[in-house]
Amino acid sequence: MINILSRALMMSTPLLYGSIAEVYAERTGMMVTAIEGIFLMGAWGGFVGAYLSGSLFLGIIVAILAGIITAVSYAWITVYLKQHQVVTGVAINILAVGICSFFMRVIFGVPIIPLTVEPLATIPIPILSQIPVIGPVFFNQNILTYLMYLIIPTAYFILYKTSIGLIIRSTGENPVAVDVAGLTVERIRFIVVLIAGAMGGIAGAFYSIGYIGMFTTNIIGGRGWIAFAICFLGNWNPLGALIGALVFGLAEAIGIYMQSSGGGFFPNELFIALPYILTIVLTITRKSFNVPAQLGVPYKKEN
Repeated sequence: MINILSRALMMSTPLLYGSIAEVYAERTGMMVTAIEGIFLMGAWGGFVGAYLSGSLFLGIIVAILAGIITAVSYAWITVYLKQHQVVTGVAINILAVGICSFFMRVIFGVPIIPLTVEPLATIPIPILSQIPVIGPVFFNQNILTYLMYLIIPTAYFILYKTSIGLIIRSTGENPVAVDVAGLTVERIRFIVVLIAGAMGGIAGAFYSIGYIGMFTTNIIGGRGWIAFAICFLGNWNPLGALIGALVFGLAEAIGIYMQSSGGGFFPNELFIALPYILTIVLTITRKSFNVPAQLGVPYKKEN
C-alpha cells in the first residue's frame, strides 16, 4: 500500500503541473487545448537536452523552452490573430507529433537499441523520510515532486490573495473592465499562456527524464488531456486541481500495480484505460461548473 501511495504521488506530479497551469490560463479566458502538444514537446526537449548534454538539469531547461515555444505559437494564433482556440490547439497537438518524430530522426537517425538516460533520482529527506507511512510517501520523491509542495500553496495564494490574481481572474470574467482599468488584455493572456507552456514543458519532461528515462512519440498518451480535464473537475481552483490530480495519480498507480501483478481475471488493457475511464465518469457525474465567463472567447476591443 505504501508503494502504491508513493507511486500515486509521483504519477500525480506532472498532472499537477499541467492542471495548475491550465487553471491559470483558463482563468484569463484561454483554453490551452494545445496542452497535449506542449507536454509532448516538453518530453522531447527534456530527453534530447539531457541525452546530448549529459545533464538532467539542462534537460529540464530545454523542456521549459520547448514548452514555451509551443505555447508562443498557440498564444500568437489565438490571442492576437483571434483564431478558434480548440481548432488551433488540436492542430498544434498533431503538429507536435510530427515535429518530435522528424527531429528525433534528424538528430539520432534510426538507433538499433532504444536511447535512454538515467531518470531523476529520488531524494530521501533526512529524518522526515523515516516517519512511518508518511515518510516513504511524501519525503522520498524526486525534485520535481518536492517543487510541487511549494507551487501548490503559492499558486493558490497568488490567484486569490494578490492583485495579480485579481487581474488574472478578472481577465477571464470581465476583460472589458480590465481594459478600462488601463491593462492590456491580450498581453495578460499571452504572458499567462507562456507561463502555462513552461509548466507544461516540465510536466512533459517528467515522463521522459523523471520517470521512464526514454522518449517515444506516444509517451504522453493523452495525459495532457487528463490535466486539461482536471482543471474543469477541480472547478478552476488550484486546490481542486490538487485533489483531482491525486485521484488520477492513484488510479494510474493502481493500474500499474495490477499490470505488474498480473491483474487476476481482468485484462491489462482495463488497467491501462483506468485513468481515462475515470476522466469520463467524473466529467459526466459532475453537476455544476464555475466556468470563467469569457472562457474560449477572443477579446476584441471596441472602438
